[in-house]
Amino acid sequence: MGILYEQLSMIEWGIALLALLGLMAFNEIGRRTKWGGLTLFLLIPIILTIFVWPTTAAPGNEYGTGTWFNWVKVYSALAGALGFMAMRYIPAVMNKKWILLFPPLILAINILEAVIRDFQVYSYGAWEGEVINNLWVMSGPWNIMNGIAGLLNIIVICGWAGIYISKSKSKDMIWPDMIWPWIIAYDLWNFAYVYNCIADHSFFTGLILLLSCTIPAFFIKKGAWLQHRAHTLALWAMFVLTVPQFVDVIAPIPTTHDPKAFFTLSLLALISNIVLVIYQFIKIGKLKLNPLKDEIYTDTKAYQRVMSENM
Repeated sequence: MGILYEQLSMIEWGIALLALLGLMAFNEIGRRTKWGGLTLFLLIPIILTIFVWPTTAAPGNEYGTGTWFNWVKVYSALAGALGFMAMRYIPAVMNKKWILLFPPLILAINILEAVIRDFQVYSYGAWEGEVINNLWVMSGPWNIMNGIAGLLNIIVICGWAGIYISKSKSKDMIWPDMIWPWIIAYDLWNFAYVYNCIADHSFFTGLILLLSCTIPAFFIKKGAWLQHRAHTLALWAMFVLTVPQFVDVIAPIPTTHDPKAFFTLSLLALISNIVLVIYQFIKIGKLKLNPLKDEIYTDTKAYQRVMSENM
C-alpha cells in the first residue's frame, strides 16, 4: 500500500504513461494547427454532445459522470480552448483591449467551480467516507482548507495585461507573468481538490492531467501554461464523458482512503498559496505596482526567458 494510492502494477504505470503522452500529443495537434484545434475543440464536441454524451454521461449513471460538475467542466474548458483560439487566429479580437480579461476570467471561473465542489463535499457530512452520486468521497476539514487555497489562488492571478500572441507559426497565447511559483501553487491546489472530491479518479484526473500541461509549460512552450491547461483539460473531460468506465473498470487506481493523505495534501496546497499571496503582495507594495494593470514578475529570469523565446 502506498501513501496516496494503492500500489500500481506495471500495466497500470504503462496505461498512465500512454495517457500522459496521448494528452501531450493531442495538445500539440491543437496548438500547432488551427484546423487541428477546430476539429478537437469544436467539431468533435458537437458530435459527442448530440450522439454520445446523452448516453454515456446520463444523470445518475453508475460511473458518476452525470453530475452537473462534469458537464460544466467540459463546456467551460472547451470555452477556454475556443476563446484562446479566437485570440490567437483572429487579429481583430486581440485589437480589443478588454479581451485580455477573458483568460483570467475563464481561469478564475474554473477554479471557483472546483472551490464550490470542495465546499459541497464538506456539506455532505461523509466523515467516514461514503459513495455519493456513484463517487466515493470523504468529507473533512481538508475540503475547507483547500477551498480557501483555491480562493487565494484566484487572488494571485496577475499580469494579464501582458498577454500577447507569439510570432511563431503556432501563434501561442503567451502569459509571461504566469511563472512557475503560481503554476506550482495551482498544481498543488488542483491535485488536492481532485483527491478530495473524486478521490478514486484522481490519479488520472489529477496527477496525469496536471503533468500533461505542466511539462509542456516548462519544457516545450514556455509562457503558454494556460493554453496547455485549457487544451488538456478539455481533452480529458471529453474522454471521461465518452469512456466513463476508464477510471473505474479499465484502469482503476484507488486511493488509500487515509484521512492523513487528504489533510496533508490540502495543507500543502493552503500553505503554498498563502506564501504566494504574501510574496506577491509584498512585491506589489515594494515596487508600487497596480495589480490590475501592471505585470508583477518582469524582473525575474523566468519572465525574461519567456519573453526572449516568444518575441
